[in-house]
Amino acid sequence: MGYSHVYAEAKADPDGFWMKAAEAIDWVTPPSKALFDDNAPLYEWFSDGTLNACWNAVDRHVEAGHGERIAIIHDSPITHSKHEITYSELRDRVASLAGALRAKGVEKGDRVIIYMPMVPEALEAMLACSRLGAIHSVVFGGFAANELAVRIDDCQPKCIIAASCGLEPGRVVHYKPLLDGAIEMADHKPEFCVIFQREQEVAHLEEGRDFDWHGFQYGVEPADCVPVEGNHPQYILYTSGTTGQPKGVIRHTGGHMVALNWTMRNLYDMNPGEVFWAASDVGWVVGHSYICYAPLTFGCTTIVFEGKPVGTPDAGTFWRVIQDHKVKCLFTAPTALRAVKREDPQGALIGDYDIGCLESLFLAGERADPDTIIWAQDKLGVPVVDHWWQTETGWCIAGNPLGIEKLPVKIGSPSVPMPGYDVQILDEGGHPVKDGDLGAIAVKLPLPPGTLPTLWNAEARFRKSYLDHFPGYYETGDAGYKDEDGYLYIMARTDDVINVAGHRLSTGGMEEVLASHPDVAECAVIGVADQLKGQMPMGFLCLNAGTQKSAEDVVAECVKLVREKIGPVAAFKLATVVQRLPKTRSGKILRGTMVNIADGKEYKMPATIDDPAILDEITEALKELGYPK
Repeated sequence: MGYSHVYAEAKADPDGFWMKAAEAIDWVTPPSKALFDDNAPLYEWFSDGTLNACWNAVDRHVEAGHGERIAIIHDSPITHSKHEITYSELRDRVASLAGALRAKGVEKGDRVIIYMPMVPEALEAMLACSRLGAIHSVVFGGFAANELAVRIDDCQPKCIIAASCGLEPGRVVHYKPLLDGAIEMADHKPEFCVIFQREQEVAHLEEGRDFDWHGFQYGVEPADCVPVEGNHPQYILYTSGTTGQPKGVIRHTGGHMVALNWTMRNLYDMNPGEVFWAASDVGWVVGHSYICYAPLTFGCTTIVFEGKPVGTPDAGTFWRVIQDHKVKCLFTAPTALRAVKREDPQGALIGDYDIGCLESLFLAGERADPDTIIWAQDKLGVPVVDHWWQTETGWCIAGNPLGIEKLPVKIGSPSVPMPGYDVQILDEGGHPVKDGDLGAIAVKLPLPPGTLPTLWNAEARFRKSYLDHFPGYYETGDAGYKDEDGYLYIMARTDDVINVAGHRLSTGGMEEVLASHPDVAECAVIGVADQLKGQMPMGFLCLNAGTQKSAEDVVAECVKLVREKIGPVAAFKLATVVQRLPKTRSGKILRGTMVNIADGKEYKMPATIDDPAILDEITEALKELGYPK
């Protein structure tokens, strides 16, 4: 059965389609139907069924006789260690942790913040919460104290589970002082904290409030799985709002389990027992969906990797992990691949490893430029799938469903909408535009299972952020177009479409051209204010290691290239070479912050910035170009 048939089936009979998908999940009480629409435009899925997410991700595999299968592989090039955990061991560890949390009063509906690095214990903490029906909120490890405090006040956790430290190449990140500072700042105080002490740094524990991870589990009765309703929130994940209050995306348990389980076979072409590696972090949505819940629910082996694409020790580390653990499918961000390509443009290190087990590479997190995709296809010899989704959706909106049908690849497009997503391109007035025209990308309601039903304690904000602008649709905040075959092209965030002398131009389109220059490893284009034309595009270029040309020559060639490929209408004349681009820790380029610096506006240091010093370098580069005016 091909893609178009499956997609049409889901559109014609969503209830039938998703009820069938729900049969692959263990229910305590099966739901009476899939979609609950009595409170539209707020929709829910499988609301009256009952189930437990931890049972589905762990216990059921042990019960089915797969207890000796490897559930989690921890690979840390920073500590030079590798460790495997079977499904049986995982069940025992999670049940023990859940029992200890329950003994301290954590119950169904209580919130628990998890603040941990890439260690298996982070997944165990998530699963222990799900086991009890507690709602976890993972905060990216090493986030600043004030950001953690904002989240503590918003979700009011009964408990915080943290590690003593995180490890970066060449340095230890002290988590405990950040946690202590956050609790001091927050109005809400957790009743207790659980600290996983790592040997690289043993943290001071506050008497009466902080408990040692191992010590507090001693002699405690392990906990069984607590059934919850299909619409019970499984977790809260705060989107890193660059301004003010972050938004708490919630996920309902039933729809989340059903959708994620469906994707493992149909999108990623996996089978139970195979090895799936999402090279992300548990603090981001990819980590929730594809390091923790999806691979485990489907019965795969998942990899928890504590390292970087380059520098731990070199640009071959991804290929080593694939070889060592027989990875079938790798899911990473384009920014990680660009870092590898910049260090090893010829892909020479790939030859040092046997990666014949790898069958596909999936990219998401930001636009994958065609140059990077072509490089990966060429060097790895496997399908490279750019797929598009958001924290809010929890799983793929548009992709190439390798498990249903391997569709023809169109470089620059994340392919086609997944079943359940009716994707439309709208003009400002909310009317569909014709094929090939740039517009706002919106999804006709209801969204499929597994997507956000609302925001934590912020329904009005949910409506305003996503539903009000285009009634009857979910507004993605991305701009793009569809071609005559229904393939989607994501060109920019809506905010990154710039208006040059009345022409709406996509910065993403210009970045695509710049990235095709052989000496450019990575780039960003922003729109800066211009008295005459309204906005002018400005390019920032990072060059490949070992480039022989001067920066001036590369800039001149890039200006010429944009003129040739996009035309004089782009008015692309401003560009500069920089050592690196300002990014969030998840690899997204902070274009909005760069615009504010160029336009001489006040800006708030983004909480998620990887290295604040880069903004000083950008400011210097802008000064040389004569900005701000």
